[in-house]
Amino acid sequence: MTHDYKSTINLPHTEFPMRGDLPKREPGWLAQWEQVGRYAQIQRKTAQRDRTFVLHDGPPYANGAIHIGHAVNKILKDMVVKSKLLAGYRAPYVPGWDCHGLPIEIAVEKKFGKPGDKLDAAAFRQKCREYAAEQVDTQRAGFKRLGVLGDWEHPYRTMDFKYEADMLRALARIVANGHVLRGAKPVYWCFDCASALAEAEIEYGDKVSPAVDVAYDAVDANALAAKFGVDAGDAVVAIPIWTTTPWTLPESQAVSLGADLEYALIEGPARDGRRVLLVVASALVEQVAARYSLLPLGEGARRADEGTGGAEHPGAAEPSPPAPLPVGEGSKSVLGHAEGKALEGIKLRHPFYPREVPVILGDHVSAEDGTGAVHTSPDHGVEDFVVAREYGIGLLNYVGSRGAYHADTPAADGVELANMHVWKANDAIVDVLRQRGVLLAFARIEHSYPNCWRHKTPVIYRTTPQWFISMEQADLRKTALASIKDVRWVPGWGEERIAGMVAGRPDWCISRQRTWGVPIALFVHKVTQEPHPDSVALLEQVAKIVEQGGIDAWFALDPATLLGDQAGDYEKVTDVLDVWFDSGVTHFAVIGQRPELQRGDAKQYKVMYLEGSDQHRGWFQSSLLTSSAIHGRAPYDEVLTHGFTVDANGRKMSKSLGNVVAPQKVMDTLGADVLRLWVASADYRNEMSVSDEILKRVSDSYRRIRNTARFLLGNLDGFDPAQHLLQVGDSLLLDQWAVQQAFDVQQAVVAAYERYDFPEVVARIQNFCTNELGALYLDITKDRLYTMPTDSRGRRSAQSAMYRIAEALVRWLAPILGFTAEEIWQQLPGERGESVLFETWYDGLTATQGTPEQRRWWSDLLAIRDGASRVLEGMRKAEQIGAALEAKLVVDADAELAARYAAVADELRFFFITSDFALAPLAPRTDEAMKVELDGAEARVSASVSDAAKCVRCWHRREDVGSHAEHPELCGRCVGNVEGPGEDRRWF
Repeated sequence: MTHDYKSTINLPHTEFPMRGDLPKREPGWLAQWEQVGRYAQIQRKTAQRDRTFVLHDGPPYANGAIHIGHAVNKILKDMVVKSKLLAGYRAPYVPGWDCHGLPIEIAVEKKFGKPGDKLDAAAFRQKCREYAAEQVDTQRAGFKRLGVLGDWEHPYRTMDFKYEADMLRALARIVANGHVLRGAKPVYWCFDCASALAEAEIEYGDKVSPAVDVAYDAVDANALAAKFGVDAGDAVVAIPIWTTTPWTLPESQAVSLGADLEYALIEGPARDGRRVLLVVASALVEQVAARYSLLPLGEGARRADEGTGGAEHPGAAEPSPPAPLPVGEGSKSVLGHAEGKALEGIKLRHPFYPREVPVILGDHVSAEDGTGAVHTSPDHGVEDFVVAREYGIGLLNYVGSRGAYHADTPAADGVELANMHVWKANDAIVDVLRQRGVLLAFARIEHSYPNCWRHKTPVIYRTTPQWFISMEQADLRKTALASIKDVRWVPGWGEERIAGMVAGRPDWCISRQRTWGVPIALFVHKVTQEPHPDSVALLEQVAKIVEQGGIDAWFALDPATLLGDQAGDYEKVTDVLDVWFDSGVTHFAVIGQRPELQRGDAKQYKVMYLEGSDQHRGWFQSSLLTSSAIHGRAPYDEVLTHGFTVDANGRKMSKSLGNVVAPQKVMDTLGADVLRLWVASADYRNEMSVSDEILKRVSDSYRRIRNTARFLLGNLDGFDPAQHLLQVGDSLLLDQWAVQQAFDVQQAVVAAYERYDFPEVVARIQNFCTNELGALYLDITKDRLYTMPTDSRGRRSAQSAMYRIAEALVRWLAPILGFTAEEIWQQLPGERGESVLFETWYDGLTATQGTPEQRRWWSDLLAIRDGASRVLEGMRKAEQIGAALEAKLVVDADAELAARYAAVADELRFFFITSDFALAPLAPRTDEAMKVELDGAEARVSASVSDAAKCVRCWHRREDVGSHAEHPELCGRCVGNVEGPGEDRRWF
């Protein structure tokens, strides 16, 4: 008689699908969250928590669709925020955008021309505002699609009138605290921007430049030679300089020597038949001799030139080949020595202008390269500017904002420089030097050179009147360096990196000569150029006006409105603030203004900044400096730095290489949660490799996690925790072990989240799903879950453990797999809130088996099971069995080991998933048995094929199959489970 026992089997059932189908399902979750206002719900649910964690959003620039770097940044931030919610913090997240600046100006210029062409300045600024708003909307949609929760309906934008006004209020505080000054100083200058740049806007790249050695002849040759105890006779005595910027020579006003350096007077190459003596640093005599007359100079110049080739700036004309210079009988013979300080005040002739230049002394001069003498142009060098000021040497200001010499620039020995671009002037000036016989050596060298980070073009130092935040005037550097030590830096090397940058940085040039930006809303005296004495109060009045009408209100403002009768003596500053100031004062204009981001009554309050590693010289630093200037402390308690994305081969993303991974494509094909899992898995502390192949592997990992969750949910069908949840101590031993394992994992996961070690979180979860659950616990408990009566203790015990594990797992996943975790949450049984993010880490896990003896009990048993698995796998490969249930297992154990497991021996067949199990005394064996090495014990595992009949319901092969007349195809325990009270399982 054949029966259908299918209805007696508790097969798993769940609405949670095996296939995530994330690209289709995730947008539905987003729509639902938006409809119910999920972010606002979370803020209401967590409003009474006594700890606050603010991850302050560093504003991305509002220009262009989001890229993979954006995705990494925003996902990392979202994971931090959500992990803090689960850790019991109130964790508001207000996203923001940087909206002023040159890229937006350029985009508008391409369509409407420069201000004054088709649009006046006010109309141009309006177009910039409209363009930025469009870009914000585009990026906001992309960020939301990543599953990032935040106050997207109320972000901060640096172009909002209130924000612009608060920027001016921040500036007023910095002015009031004595940190702002105005003066002519050398600043990085971009010809394409036609504006000063900040240190953070500089990146370095290789550049080919002309390297020249130029002789500065002494006005009185004998006076200079006499310093070395030499009679020059009718010889030319000169001090040669070495430079890679010949275009700066028109503004050369001195030659700097090192006061304590030793200089040598040596023979140089003859000039027009005259003997030439040269003054060079003693340590550089050999190098100088190799470049000058001891080599055929013409040949040497050719070799150097041919070695690199090409013009030194795109678009520059190819230089004419250098003609061989006359080579005399000079040698590197040293005629005498003198210290640099002895030569101070000696007059030299400019190499091509009828100008005398003095020898001065500077600490910046070294004997590491060149000649030990530095041509000094205060218009184009920081050290030059400083040393020239000490000697009362002023500026010439020959170079204009676009890189061309002004119209009144003197000709160089008949060669017109007026209106010539400096890059082109390099070759013209080299030719002039050659014709005048003062060019001692010429080569082209490739070297690292500062570039504009926007245009990727070389920049120069240009001394112009600018506004600065001084690093020294009111001890800002000292304050900032002290503040750095109070911050938690993740990774730890961030502290040393930013400290080094702050320690060595110059004053911060905060002025820009652009149209689209927040003005430096100061009034300066027309004669003295000093700011109005009431500038702080006036800035507040301007801020109120800007708060109503935006930055245009300043440009349209009649000074008399605020200054009255003084208006005729003052003029408005039209420079705008550096965009790094815009974002650098978000701590004041956002955190300081929005109540939900402030400390309030919180017992614990932390602020984190999280950005890419380039921000140590960017936003991290600008924020540190402005906060130190305003509040005397850092604006953040923690700073997390992440690396950049590269392809699988470590190459940067590039359209030309075809290795760009677009987040939009990943979300459309694999889903945002797969992208989020990749971010969490990658070590953000270094470069993060991503490619289609890498994402495919991540997708496989996602499926394993999803399948684990599905198995748990499927077997919780019909489980009501209010009725069926057993106490952990009342559960079966294996279930207690599983809960203990989940407890251990949760301890590790929570700790990893606390230290922002997301790869560790992923590894722990994956290992738990694959090993403890997939390869062990879930496999063992299938028998109990499927075959025991629905309401039996054995089945409810397994369900209770699975319920606890699922409750914990969904929380572990929530910061990383934002969509999937919510989907799991909705399928879990029992009364619960709408979102897992309303909760904290699960407290239903308990450490029930934490003693050393208990842990050894399990570790030895698991080691034996591992040996049994190898034995059974060998039988499968030998085609002796198909499944483990076709085998009988024997474990030979010594007396101590046998005693340890005797109490559970009758259920160990379920643990090993075999049809029969025997625990036998350890004795010499003649057959092949798997030896298991245990700590202080010994066991051997062997197996044979069972010849018992197979139960059609549980598939176990048992001797009692057919012993029950009504159920001839069932084993005895299945008969009891179908018709009787069910089996009594205590252990497994």
